[in-house]
Formats: sequence, structure tokens, C-alpha cells
Amino acid sequence: MKPDPLNRDFLLKLYEKMVLIREFEERVKFLFLEGTMPGTIHQCQGQEATAVGVCAALAADDFITSTFRGHGHALAKGLGVQEMLDELFGARTGCCKGKGGSMHMGNMDKGMVPGIAIVAGGIPLAAGMALAFKMQQKPQVVACFFGDGAVAEGAFHEAVNMAAIWALPVILVCENNHYGASTRVDKVMKNPRISDRAASYGFRGETVDGNDVLAVLAAAQRAAEECRSGQGPVLLELMTYRRTGHSRRDACHYQPKEERELWFSRDPIERFGAQLMERNDVTAADLAGVKARVEQQINEGVERAKVAPQPTVAELTEDVFA
Repeated sequence: MKPDPLNRDFLLKLYEKMVLIREFEERVKFLFLEGTMPGTIHQCQGQEATAVGVCAALAADDFITSTFRGHGHALAKGLGVQEMLDELFGARTGCCKGKGGSMHMGNMDKGMVPGIAIVAGGIPLAAGMALAFKMQQKPQVVACFFGDGAVAEGAFHEAVNMAAIWALPVILVCENNHYGASTRVDKVMKNPRISDRAASYGFRGETVDGNDVLAVLAAAQRAAEECRSGQGPVLLELMTYRRTGHSRRDACHYQPKEERELWFSRDPIERFGAQLMERNDVTAADLAGVKARVEQQINEGVERAKVAPQPTVAELTEDVFA
């Protein structure tokens, strides 16, 4: 059933999911900086509306593919805080049994293929999954998340062309945060409006305010309906901005101060919270309660993850297919 965007409980669930992503990422950042958590991270603070808006438009049995910046996608698609924290601590109780870590987060049972760290690597996979759904005459769609940098990869063009000629049910979700690592998108593209590329392959593209969760939701709902009716694919370019570096050692010195201030003033959580407060049925206490619940959930999850069982040497060759 298509969610009612005006329903109070539904809106508060969207808000809570966005706050959960932000608070999860903030806590994980400090765990890494403290040296408490192993590995590396690529975080998505500031991009919460893209993940939540798209995933809210999907059915439970729809799938997503993600990237190395996938924590927000995972939480939005329904993965639990505990299975993700366990994974980040390398525990066998993690969503990928401690073998995927931050860059390969996912859970097939919940409709998320483990993240693919190769730039644009998830796009051909999403097209292949969508082809399978079409051949099996299933109503499922695949939403494929990727960044603006992925558009320069050959895999993008090959997969998008395949999706176009076979009218595959795939929503191509470009999270345009303006930077491929440290390079601005307009330095590497004569036409930086990425949604325009859809026209060259013969299908619809749309540019959306990626920091407006309801705008993203509406666009994703339209795209999903088109895909289910055989009119896919659809390319959604979601304009957003990451508040942190490309990876944990990146201080973002390449982002101009004025640009950062502008985008920080468009923070998706603050904007949506202000929208909710304009309603007669939402109070400041409601929003404070959301944050308190989220913080408690994360605090409890971290303590459990710290003592979660680690994989054994005997498990090293399990789940290996090649």
C-alpha cells in the first residue's frame, strides 16, 4: 500500500529514521576516532533524506544496491542497529557475519545486497536483478544508489543502456553530493545536470531536492510505479551534500566555507523537523522523544557489540564462493 505522506505516524517514522541515521553515524565516527572500532568508514551525515525518502517508497520485497557509503541505506531499508554495530565490530553476529564491515553492509533477507565498494559496481548488478524480476514476471523493483562520481565510469553507461533497451524495473538513484572524493562535479562534467543523461538513453530523468525527504519520497514513488508498470528505468538525481569527508581522514578543506554554510543551512533533519512543528499534532516533545529513543538504542547496541563473539579461524573459508 502506498504510504500516506500526510499521516502523522508515518511522518514521525520518517523523521525517526533520519535521526537514527545521523546519530548512528555520529557515534560510529567517534568510535573509529577513539580506536575502539576497527577498519575504516565513509559516512553519510547530511544525506539522510535521500536514503529514507527512496526506501520509504519501496515494498519490503524490493531490493537496493549500495556503495561504500551505505550505513544510511542499510538503516533506511530496515537493517537493525544491532546487526550493523556487530558487523562494524567484526562480530560473527553482524549482518555479514563480521566479514563485510563498513564498506560491505547488507542483508539479503531485508532486501539489501551487501554494499559494493567499486565505484559504479552496483549498477550492472541492479540491472541484472531487475532483468531477473522482469523475466520471472515479478512486480519487484531495484533501487540502485550511487554517487555523482560513478557517472564517469563505463559500468554506468553499459548498465544504464541495458536497463533502457530492456525497459527494466530499476530506479537509478544518483546521490549528487557535488564531490567525487575531493573533485567537484562541475570540474569533470561539461553538463553537470546528471538527470539529463537519461534522455540520451531514451528514458525519464528527474532532478530532485535531495535534502527534502518528502520531495524524494514523492519522486521515488512515481519512479517505482513507472517501473512496476513496465515504463522503467528512471534516473533520479538527488541534490544533497555530505557534512563529513570522503573518508574518515578527510578534513574537507576542498569545500569552500560559503558552500558548506549554505548546505548546512539546508540540513534535511532540521528542515523536516521544522515542517513537522508546523502541524497541530506534532510537538517539540515528540521530536525530543525521537532523539532520546534513538540515543538509547544506539548506546545499548554499542555496549552489546563490544562484547559480541568474534569469528573463529575455522570460519575463515565459510561463505566463500570463488
